[in-house]
Amino acid sequence: MLNPEEFIEDSIQKIKDEIGDEKAIIALSGGVDSSVCSVLVQEAIGDNLIAIFVDHGLLREGEVEEVTNTFQDRLNFNYIDASEEFLTALEGVDDPEEKRKIIGKTFIDVFEREADKTDAKFLVQGTIAPDWIETDGEIKSHHNVALPSGMVLEIVEPIRDLYKDEVREVGLLLDLPDKVVHRQPFPGPGLAVRVIGPLTKEKLDIERKADKIVREEIEAAGIDKEVWQYFAVLTDTKVTGVKGDQRDFGYLAVIRIVKSVDAMTAYVPELPWEVIKKISQRITSEVSEITHVSLSISDKPPSTIEFA
Repeated sequence: MLNPEEFIEDSIQKIKDEIGDEKAIIALSGGVDSSVCSVLVQEAIGDNLIAIFVDHGLLREGEVEEVTNTFQDRLNFNYIDASEEFLTALEGVDDPEEKRKIIGKTFIDVFEREADKTDAKFLVQGTIAPDWIETDGEIKSHHNVALPSGMVLEIVEPIRDLYKDEVREVGLLLDLPDKVVHRQPFPGPGLAVRVIGPLTKEKLDIERKADKIVREEIEAAGIDKEVWQYFAVLTDTKVTGVKGDQRDFGYLAVIRIVKSVDAMTAYVPELPWEVIKKISQRITSEVSEITHVSLSISDKPPSTIEFA
């Protein structure tokens, strides 16, 4: 069983021993994994850590502002807008595994450029146990595990052996804000794996609107801390609908809400029907491009939490 106090003390010493007086960069997403890593390494090497927050154009609505406001005064924080670079690289790509690999490589390209500017020698990553277990088991590759060959930065993974619930325990002891510690997991490839099929800016905008509605209604109902993840998926399927007295032909969106402890298994809990109904009504009325909303009721296994 994890002892968070001992883990923090041991980790800070290991980081000091491994990095020494060298500089390091970290991919800060604002999620609990990268946030815990950032604070741990900051404790060990101070401002020799550069926390790089990359906007890859695949973030949820309001996320750039939220992460910036949380960390710009706490860390040696560097915001980079690389959205055009990522979206250009992903143009026309349909296969989700190919999306992951492109995103992973583009991340590394961005970080290596920043390392050149800062003389950084190390890349800190928020890899946790389910990431490398799923990658090794060939379930799906994770952007912070399936790194391209030829990497010139040395990798440091302070929380590699922890599960998500353990990472949260550590985050609380590091005095991270509650909204960060209990932030629902968000995949490294972002909305690229929640928009099925080829990505376009239009589809990403549709997905952001639908996802925001899911988050707003789950939080308004007060069940956001009872569930593990809650989000919308924009499928590549179009369905006939009726808007006013006219035939419409729009996208099928899927609501995905699951409970879990460590992300290795997950199940769909019984959900308040009035909440699900309101989410559906809001999406179809407020997001004109969506005509049909479904609810995913599949557990993990046999499904995974994400659709792609």
